[in-house]
Amino acid sequence: MVKVRSQRDQYSTSLTYPHVCEKMSEANGAPKKGVLERLKEGVVVGDGGFVFALEKRGYVKAGPWTPEATVEHPEAVRQLHREFVRAGADVCQTFTFYASDDKLENRGNYANKTHTGSKINQAACDIAKEVADEGGCLVAGGISQTPTYLSGKGKEAVQAEFRKQIKIFVANDVDFLLAEYYEHVEEVEWAIEVLKETGKPVAANMCIGPEGDMHGVSAGECAVRMARAGADIVGINCHFDPFVCLEGMRKMKAALDKADLHPYLMVQPLAYMTPDASKQGFIDLPEFPFALEPRVCSRWEIQKFAREAYELGIRYIGGCCGFEPYHIRAVSEELSKERGGFMPEGSQKHDQWGLGLRLHTKPWVRARARREYWENLKPASGRPFCPSCSKPDNWGVTAGDDMLKQKTEATTEEEIKQLAAKMRDTVSLNHVSLIREHATFQLLGRIQTSVILVKTSTKEALQT
Repeated sequence: MVKVRSQRDQYSTSLTYPHVCEKMSEANGAPKKGVLERLKEGVVVGDGGFVFALEKRGYVKAGPWTPEATVEHPEAVRQLHREFVRAGADVCQTFTFYASDDKLENRGNYANKTHTGSKINQAACDIAKEVADEGGCLVAGGISQTPTYLSGKGKEAVQAEFRKQIKIFVANDVDFLLAEYYEHVEEVEWAIEVLKETGKPVAANMCIGPEGDMHGVSAGECAVRMARAGADIVGINCHFDPFVCLEGMRKMKAALDKADLHPYLMVQPLAYMTPDASKQGFIDLPEFPFALEPRVCSRWEIQKFAREAYELGIRYIGGCCGFEPYHIRAVSEELSKERGGFMPEGSQKHDQWGLGLRLHTKPWVRARARREYWENLKPASGRPFCPSCSKPDNWGVTAGDDMLKQKTEATTEEEIKQLAAKMRDTVSLNHVSLIREHATFQLLGRIQTSVILVKTSTKEALQT
C-alpha cells in the first residue's frame, strides 16, 4: 500500500496507486510490471479514442483518419494522452492508427510524402513514452488493417507493411504490441505472426460484432484463431457500442473456453450507441461520421458497461472512437474497488453519481444528487422529428472488391457521382424495405389487437 499525500487523500487515507507504485519501483531499480503481469493481478484500464477526438479539435482529417498530427501538432496529441492518464488510463497507446505507408499515400493522401511513415510513427512513440513516463503507464505500439490487404495483394505484401511500423516500435522498446481494428481474421492472423517475431507481449482486437468478420467467420472462431496465432490478449474494438461489443465478447469467451484456450480478454468499444448497426458497424450508419453526437454514451452507461465487462471476465477495458477522457474516468471510478481503491486525478472535481449537485442553487437539481436518478434515467435527444434508430447503408463491400482497391490518386468528381448514384439506389431499396417492415408491424399490431378482442369476448361470454 502506498500512501498518496495529495488531493487524492479526499478519497482515502491509504490508496493503492498503481502509477505511483510503478514509478517508485523503477526509481528503486525494480523492473516495471508489464501488461501481462498487471492483467494477472487485476484490471488494466486502456485509453480512449484519438482520431475522432482530434478531428473534432481540428488536428485530424476526416476521411483518411491518418495520424500526421504527431508531427504537425504534437502538443495536441500530448495533451490528449495526458487527459486520458489523468482520467485513470494505465496505457498510452501510440497514435499510429492507419499509419502504415500504404494508408498514408492512399486516395490522394500525401502524408507519406510530406512527412514519411517512419517520422509519423517515431513522433507517436516519442509522445506516448513521454506521457507514460510522467504517469507510470505502459506504452502500446499499435498497427491496424491496411489498404494492401483490402486490395488483395497477398500475405507477403501485407506483412511487409506491418514490419515497417513494428521496426520503429521495437527500436523504441515499447512495452507491448497491439494489432487493432481488423475486419478480417485472416489479416489479423498475419499481423499477430509479425508481432510475435519481436518477443514482446501481443494483444489483438477485431472491429467486429456478434455476427463475426466480413468474410463470414464467426466471432468465436475469430477469437480462437487469434489465440492460436499467438495473441496473449484477444478481444474486440470499435465499430459497435459497449453492449453490442460485450455480446460479441461473450461469444468469443464461450468459443475460447470450449477450445481450452485462455488468453486475457480485452474490449475497447465505441462510445456511440449502435443498436441499429449492421454487420459493418457504425460506418454503415447514415450519421457516420459527422452526426453521431446524439448517440454518445453517458458516463453512467459507461460505468454499467465497465461493470458488465469485468463480470464477464474481461480485464483490459478501454475505449475507441467517441471515448473521451470522462468516459475513461467512468471506467476507473466503477472499478475503483477492483484497483485497490485507486481514484484518478480526474476524479478530484467529480463526485460519483452526481453527488456534487448537492451544492447546486436550484432545489430540483439538488434532487438529482443520487445514484438511482442517474442510473435509471432514459436521456432524450431533444430532436422530436428525428427517428430513434437509422437504416444502415449495407453496401456489402469488403476485401477484394474493386471499390476498395488501393490507389494513390485522389477520388475524382466523376467517381463521386457514380458512388452517389449507387447510394441513391441503396436508399431507394432501403425505403422499400422500411415500407414492408412498417406494413408488417401494422399487420402484427392488428393481429395482436384481434387476439386481445377475442380473449376479452371469450372471457365475457364465460362470465355470462
